[in-house]
Amino acid sequence: MWGYGELLAGGLSRGAIRHRVEAERLSRLARGVYGYADDETSRLRALFRRLPPDAVAGFHTGAGLHRFGAVRSERVHVIVPAGGAVPTIRGVAVHQSVLPIGEVVEMAGIPCASAARCAVDLARVTRRADALPTLDLCLRVGACGRDELRREVASHVGLRGVRQAGRLVELADPRAECRQESQLRLLLIDGGLPPPEPQLWVPDDVMGIYRLDLGYRRQRVGVEYDGRSHFDPDRLHHDRARLNWLAEQGWRMRVYTAADLYRRPERILGAVRTLLLAAP
Repeated sequence: MWGYGELLAGGLSRGAIRHRVEAERLSRLARGVYGYADDETSRLRALFRRLPPDAVAGFHTGAGLHRFGAVRSERVHVIVPAGGAVPTIRGVAVHQSVLPIGEVVEMAGIPCASAARCAVDLARVTRRADALPTLDLCLRVGACGRDELRREVASHVGLRGVRQAGRLVELADPRAECRQESQLRLLLIDGGLPPPEPQLWVPDDVMGIYRLDLGYRRQRVGVEYDGRSHFDPDRLHHDRARLNWLAEQGWRMRVYTAADLYRRPERILGAVRTLLLAAP
């Protein structure tokens, strides 16, 4: 990866550079930065050559580098120290940090804020339905532990959204397997119901072990999110057999889709609350 001036200093003329780009022998990764590999990571590394040396990836971009990018953004998010240079680059969101940036880790050759910092920053500024999936995934991939998140929350005291972040850190669960499952769990908790157990295992000596997305073991109530993968014929056959067996064992199941979760959440709450109240 080279800057335009470096290519000229290396003996290439302006015309030669232009010819190599047109022939796809060289890629323009960012303004004034060129390289051979034209992929998302290379373009991000090229972008950081245009940023101040104390800039680090954070928020959505940092979470993505740490492998828990549950919340997407079309912009690249970077953090710079308060009072430092704030570059104006199209497609880049620059966050001035009133807190010390703290530990800087290198991810794929890109300077990045710590996983805990990225997770807590996102949990502060995004809506609850996006923040909890981020924290769940952060714990699931092992980017950091709950104690690290708690310490990071404590360092953010006084900042906008820190109370929300602190509450959600305590609700976060590494067992959650998808964004919608996390959101369904949060819906039940925010609706005043007891926290359901994610990925609850129900043993069966004959047919193996069945697993529920969410469940209340004592009341034998299960709640599941039905995504697109469930429309596969083999998956449908398995799901029907599983639901029939669970019903025979006294489990009362409710299965919901994206339309239920995002358009009719009150129906979910009403149905699950009724099942829990009627449980023996």
